Amino acid sequence: MLVSIHDVSPRSESAVDALADRLQRHLGGANFAMLVIPDHWREAPIAGNAAFHARLRHWADQGIEMFLHGWCHRDETPAQSGLSGFKGKHMTAGEGEFLSLSQTEATRRMREGKALLEDILGKPVAGFIAPAWLYGPGALAALDDIGFALAEDHMKVWEPGSRRVLSRGPVVTWASRSPGRIRSSLWFAALARRALPVLPTLRVAVHPGDVTVPALLGSIDATLARFAASHRPARYAELLA
Repeated sequence: MLVSIHDVSPRSESAVDALADRLQRHLGGANFAMLVIPDHWREAPIAGNAAFHARLRHWADQGIEMFLHGWCHRDETPAQSGLSGFKGKHMTAGEGEFLSLSQTEATRRMREGKALLEDILGKPVAGFIAPAWLYGPGALAALDDIGFALAEDHMKVWEPGSRRVLSRGPVVTWASRSPGRIRSSLWFAALARRALPVLPTLRVAVHPGDVTVPALLGSIDATLARFAASHRPARYAELLA
């Protein structure tokens, strides 16, 4: 079972702390990942924030895997039509940062983010996961060139470069931004608790906004408890073994 906290940044620190405490109770320790945003919506840069650097190093020293999660998490080049336009409109609230970027710009943001986070941590990042799990052709090409060990989307985890798929199956996550999204994510999580344990690897992702909705926290607790009954909490890096 692979579990992650998305959208880790200075603007979400208190919610991340609450989620981390919750996950540790279910998983028996720091057996999960954090996805770090270098400058969340261009409003929360981690560069120069010594206190947050110390938090990141503390989490990493506990054994939490650290992934780069885009650069700003905001889609600054939204597509207006086609498949990318549909994904940007219906699969995220303006946060598909890497959906329409050119390879050149995707490469620049990945390289700068990777260098920044690794300089803070003093160790390699675990991989790259695009905001909203959305990748355009430019982002996929950039991933193959840079040398991240792992990447993930809604339906799989893979090894960039070779594009070797390491795990298949949907990630179970929750959405808090509207009543409709809340209801649909509660429904899918309930279905997942019944149907997904047949898979060899399960993935669960939580977001800072989840802590604002008690029903989502209850669903997260139920899902982690069910999955932990049949699957061992693990690190993403184990997929490479």
